[in-house]
Amino acid sequence: MSDGQTLHSSPYVEQIEKYAHSLKQLSQTFLGLEEKRQAFSDEEIEAMFSGVRQKVCGKCEKCGWCWGENFVHTYQMGYEILSAADRYGSELNTETRRKLEQRCVRAPQFICEMLEGFHAARQNMIWVNRMARSREGCAIQMDTFADMIQSTAKELENSIFTDERLEKKIGAALRKKGIRMLYAHFFMNREGRYEIHVAARTMKNEKVPAKEFAALVSEAVGRRLILQNGTAQMIGNRYITIVCMEGPSYYTMQGAARIGKGCSQISGDNFAMLELPGGRQGAVLSDGMGSGEEACRESTLVIELLEELLEAGFPVKTAIQMINTTLVMGREEIHYSTVDMSVFDMYTGECEIIKAGASSTFIKKKDTVEHLSSTSLPIGVLNSIEIDSVKRKLSDGDFVIMVTDGVLDALPVGEQDILLETIIQGSMIANPGEMARHILEQVLAWTGKEPADDMTVLAVGLWTC
Repeated sequence: MSDGQTLHSSPYVEQIEKYAHSLKQLSQTFLGLEEKRQAFSDEEIEAMFSGVRQKVCGKCEKCGWCWGENFVHTYQMGYEILSAADRYGSELNTETRRKLEQRCVRAPQFICEMLEGFHAARQNMIWVNRMARSREGCAIQMDTFADMIQSTAKELENSIFTDERLEKKIGAALRKKGIRMLYAHFFMNREGRYEIHVAARTMKNEKVPAKEFAALVSEAVGRRLILQNGTAQMIGNRYITIVCMEGPSYYTMQGAARIGKGCSQISGDNFAMLELPGGRQGAVLSDGMGSGEEACRESTLVIELLEELLEAGFPVKTAIQMINTTLVMGREEIHYSTVDMSVFDMYTGECEIIKAGASSTFIKKKDTVEHLSSTSLPIGVLNSIEIDSVKRKLSDGDFVIMVTDGVLDALPVGEQDILLETIIQGSMIANPGEMARHILEQVLAWTGKEPADDMTVLAVGLWTC
């Protein structure tokens, strides 16, 4: 922070912190409620025996003896039925049935009633555990969201500053061009890059291009600033807020090639390129379970949810974890999808590779090809998952190539990564789309057969501005 600049604390940041604290408390309350159970409670077991005693043994002449002097053996017989039912199901096993028939004159009715109580208690346990899993999922979501907004609040508080000298300098530069400034808000992120929000209008009934406005602010500040995506393109005689931020050093271009299982037009693989906050771009590839329309729906859902959360500013791992919890909760059947994502920092050239159950990613530099693999599970399987991530510094002309399992599985087992590395290394193509098509064509030529699974190749190249 230079002379004349002052950090500025906002009451809105304090309020966000309070919201986050409340979410944390609510999350802990959810986790403190009834937990998942692995065994029947003493009360449930006693209710089973009570039901048998009333419905089966009440009219039997030996009831007093069985539930009096001999109650230990009667309970033992009941526990043997529960143990056998848990192991063999309703059919029990021959040895258990034979022993019961020797001890009890009403053995068939005893077994039937005991099993009925067992199944009722087990169904109740299933519902209790299902509710516990749902509460756990909600708690994870709330806790994750609370962490995210706490982090955002701290970052926002640290980024806001005032600089009266710089504000006056911008105002003077704009006035010379017939633009009146109402105010300027200054932000600086952790990397030291500026973002300036300026509310302004023209003094006369004229319009000024926003790009010209950004150039004026850049000259006054002494930094190369560009317009934020979505900012208005013209400034008129009504006040509007123009957002200027430091321009990136890199840009990306991408291309994809894919084919469905058995050359089907419908693929369970889906991908997207995303514009992310903070001068980052994301390439995401998702492979739905199986192939065809259902797999396509699953992977499309994952891509759309990721796009919504990431463009809103959620951190990548937080977004993936939240989507995972959403997919797990309330589902009887498992429908999983992989998540393979590359996030490019347009200022530094750094790329973060993030994976949940995804296939290998390949980084092609001038003379080498590196492959990065993962052992994590796809999303939609467990409430909490491990998400693998690594970072690599890229240079001008480097490529990141992402593929789905169908591409690697088409190659011989044990040689898949090496063969694909060789195919990528042998490609001198600089166009991402042509490179993706070349890689897919080479794999298909190697197999000489119709695809046994959906196959997608996504290539992203990075260049300096």
